[in-house]
Amino acid sequence: MPTVRTLQEKANDEEITMLTAYDAPTAEIVDESGVDVILVGDSMGNAVLGYESTLPVTVDEMQSRTAAVARATDDALVVADMPFLSYGADESDTIQNCGRMLKEADANAVKLESGPHTVSVTERLVDLGIPVMAHLGLTPQRVHQLGGYFRQGTDEESAAEMLELAKAHEEAGAFSLVLEHVPSNVAAQITEALEIPTIGIGAGPDTDGQVLVLNDVFGLSDRSPYFSEQFGDVKGEMERAVAGFRDAVESGEFPAEEHSYSEDEIDDIY
Repeated sequence: MPTVRTLQEKANDEEITMLTAYDAPTAEIVDESGVDVILVGDSMGNAVLGYESTLPVTVDEMQSRTAAVARATDDALVVADMPFLSYGADESDTIQNCGRMLKEADANAVKLESGPHTVSVTERLVDLGIPVMAHLGLTPQRVHQLGGYFRQGTDEESAAEMLELAKAHEEAGAFSLVLEHVPSNVAAQITEALEIPTIGIGAGPDTDGQVLVLNDVFGLSDRSPYFSEQFGDVKGEMERAVAGFRDAVESGEFPAEEHSYSEDEIDDIY
């Protein structure tokens, strides 16, 4: 079974790879490719559920999607991304919601979009045996507070605050840290200061690993962040397959004889 300890050990020798997945078929593809971590991200709100942001994603949706991913995964570490307001407001609710991801969805860990309010939350969850991945920099659940999806840590004061928060979450027991949309030199210094591995997205090459949203990697997104990369044209292949089906049905080519079965014993039922 994959563990946070094996992930931390790998960070000393080679880059960590992490991708999102939201269902069993794609999780199986990602797992078989040898990616280290599958994040069941609240990015499912934008990526697969049709929401305009991550904010509407519910605990039930996260639990269902995480369970589907976990059922299809053998080797990767499965991390459930805790939705907006599912943690931090009430300790009992936080523990119950995060615990569900391990008890009912078979996740290996949870991820929290972090701030000063999640240091004690992280410590409490870790004390209870729930591994926590912290997340600093751009935290999309705060989009209304931030005014948009802007780069974070762009001045000395905010960069220093991010470093102190990173250290605080490490001391609280977080096993790794996502750094999103921060200057590469800031991410490099935070990585150097921590013992736990950092995983970057839009944070430059000097973190201990990299994560991207699978829709961007597959080429499914109409618009991708500048810091992502499309490594395939899955959308194009899907469009060609759907068009091929439509044309074959309309022309009478599908279904062909090999797609059908006739029962010789039945001569007349009408």
